[in-house]
Amino acid sequence: MPSSPPFFGWKVLYATFILAVFGWGVGFYGPPVFLHAVAQRTGWSVALVSGAVTLHFLAGTLVVANLPRLYRRAGIPRTTLGGAALLALGVAGWAVAQSPWQLYAAALFSGMGWVTLGAAAVNALIAPWFVRRRPAALGMAYNGASVGGIVFSPLWVFLIAHAGFAQAALWVGLAMVVVIAVLSRKVFAVTPQQLGQAPDGDAPAESASLGATPPARVGNLWCDRAFLTLAAGMALGLFAQIGLIAHLLSLLAPLLGAQTAGLAMGLATASAIAGRTLVGLLMPPDADRRMVAGVAYAVQIGGSLTLMLAADHAWAVWAGVVLFGSGIGNATSLPPLIAQSEFAREDAARVVPLIVALSQGAYAFAPALFGLLRTLLQASGLSLP
Repeated sequence: MPSSPPFFGWKVLYATFILAVFGWGVGFYGPPVFLHAVAQRTGWSVALVSGAVTLHFLAGTLVVANLPRLYRRAGIPRTTLGGAALLALGVAGWAVAQSPWQLYAAALFSGMGWVTLGAAAVNALIAPWFVRRRPAALGMAYNGASVGGIVFSPLWVFLIAHAGFAQAALWVGLAMVVVIAVLSRKVFAVTPQQLGQAPDGDAPAESASLGATPPARVGNLWCDRAFLTLAAGMALGLFAQIGLIAHLLSLLAPLLGAQTAGLAMGLATASAIAGRTLVGLLMPPDADRRMVAGVAYAVQIGGSLTLMLAADHAWAVWAGVVLFGSGIGNATSLPPLIAQSEFAREDAARVVPLIVALSQGAYAFAPALFGLLRTLLQASGLSLP
């Protein structure tokens, strides 16, 4: 008898990891670098260019909220490739903009494109292939986001310094579009039904038994308590997290020095990978995932308080960075897992893009509001360490 083909879901997982590396490396970690490069090239104020960064993230909320509709109409492969092309075009616009309106138009394109390679897209790509193993699979796929920050943040700085922003945007954009095009055609276009495979590589009978008692469908999500609390929790958590991350380097530099503070930021990213991986591997299938998320946030709060009180103790600064960093990844990966366990499969496909859109709309304003808070505290003589 011929042996059955290997489970294709693993290829999907690895391809989604690569997609996340590009998505976050260009669309999430790129704009802070672009801000500095545009301000240097044009002489425009930081406030003006910061507005483009905020618009970049706000524009993405419109697309990600309608991502299921785009998938139905154009298909996942075309939507993903089209988004990568739009992101590359937008980044090129950042590099060559000669007036503020051109910069803001570029921010619209880049913002609408990057979310097709972001959190909701990762969940949509993984969901058909993994059910029982989804926590570990999503954890690994989302780790691509952290790797994207580790690789692309210094890469953008290096390329812009040595080749100019325009050439850097061309090279990275072209590489991204080519890679995503190959993955879309060879991997993302394949479905479990086409190969006759069940989620997790299980036998069809075993897979069917896993979904014997699915949650009931929800008519109106906006009147559903589970949806509202999940959306609010993710939005508030990411708002606080992104706000602190945006200012963490400038807060740590007076305590550790600029170079060492950069290493501390890298440690926070490594802690995010470790925290997300451990939760994905160790969380029991029947665990209360909201409770797990609550514990992850509690650890982050402990890390933040440690940083606030650690001005005279270097070891405490490093401990605070590790504790805070451990929850960075889980703030993104746990909400889709909560949606998987609490909503029917059809509803979860709507819930995840909506909570991601609401969260992105909230955290788009976080860096500016945290900056305003720091200014007010300094003016009142209560400046943070």
